[in-house]
Amino acid sequence: MPIKIDYEKCCWKDGKCSSCCCGKSCVGCVETCTAGAISRQDVVKIDASKCTECGACVAACKHEALSLS
Repeated sequence: MPIKIDYEKCCWKDGKCSSCCCGKSCVGCVETCTAGAISRQDVVKIDASKCTECGACVAACKHEALSLS
């Protein structure tokens, strides 16, 4: 089951964190992913070829923007 991102709930928008006061200090899914499958660009992106579908990022997302489908 691939990880899905609900971009409406995701705090990372337009290359910055919309829920942090300084806009760049988001800590969550990217830092939790031991496979290095998640990156922050303009939006959060998941490289399906690297993702092990362990669910660590889902548990780390305090905005409930990630899910296993």
